[in-house]
Amino acid sequence: MAYDLITMGRIGVDLYPLQTGVPLPQVTSFGKFLGGSATNVAVAAARLGRHTAVISRTGDDPFGAYLHQELRGFGVDDRWVTAVPGLPTPVTFCEVFPPDDFPLYFYRLPKAPDLEIDAHELDLDAIRDASVFWVTGTGLSEEPSRTATLGALAHRAKAGTTVFDLDWRPMFWPDPDRARPFYQEALRHTTVAVGNLDEVEVATGVREPHAAARALLDAGVELAVVKQGPKGVLAVSATGESAEVPPLPVNVLNGLGAGDAFGGSLCHGLLAGWSLERTMRYANAAGAIVASRLECSSAMPTEDEIEAAVTAGAVR
Repeated sequence: MAYDLITMGRIGVDLYPLQTGVPLPQVTSFGKFLGGSATNVAVAAARLGRHTAVISRTGDDPFGAYLHQELRGFGVDDRWVTAVPGLPTPVTFCEVFPPDDFPLYFYRLPKAPDLEIDAHELDLDAIRDASVFWVTGTGLSEEPSRTATLGALAHRAKAGTTVFDLDWRPMFWPDPDRARPFYQEALRHTTVAVGNLDEVEVATGVREPHAAARALLDAGVELAVVKQGPKGVLAVSATGESAEVPPLPVNVLNGLGAGDAFGGSLCHGLLAGWSLERTMRYANAAGAIVASRLECSSAMPTEDEIEAAVTAGAVR
């Protein structure tokens, strides 16, 4: 049976402080969670009843075993998450300073296993047949992941819905100019582009939201989704349909997983054939709910929780 969603990209262990407003040197206790943006998107969609899988790689170590355990617990197929001998499973720490300061510290040396995804090991038929295929900008940052990502996109040839999460992480690139050609190549093969203002500027050279959405459409996508932080989200389609939705009021605890919840809910709405505005409101609500919680993967909301937030117009 074809998957509703296959994501390809980062996986790792998130170690989040259990004390808020405390710098890492003074933190005394941490929670351990499944992490990685592409992985969290698959978890978010699975929480909404979708049949999902992840393509990624871990270390051959206890943290790698933990990630498989968590994926299965969340109902995400882990058959394409394989181990790379000699490389440790990545660990990410964060600091939690609500409402808007959440520094991330990536431990991905000497190299992250998820950048060792090899084109020759991909199940290209499964990728082509999935209703939604999701890739990230981080996957373009190094070889062999770059060739694997672009090869998977080219083989899929815009079948179904193909989403490019721009996912700009400056610590993974020498500079934005090095990234832009690869982002442009990925955009040629995708139907949906999703990114915040920094990310769309890296991809297109344009920062103003409406101009950036137009630049993404001109680059070849059919739907451009521009996340504007406190101004909400703008979505514009190649057919002229648009939606600009404000954020839901929420008491933010940790904003780091909000974009992944948004992504999983975006896929859910696209699969359901909802209107653009309904999809954006639903995805916005999912993101707001996760922003009110500490963790990412295990914080992904259910349909009932999202519907309640949409109806209330706020996260309570």
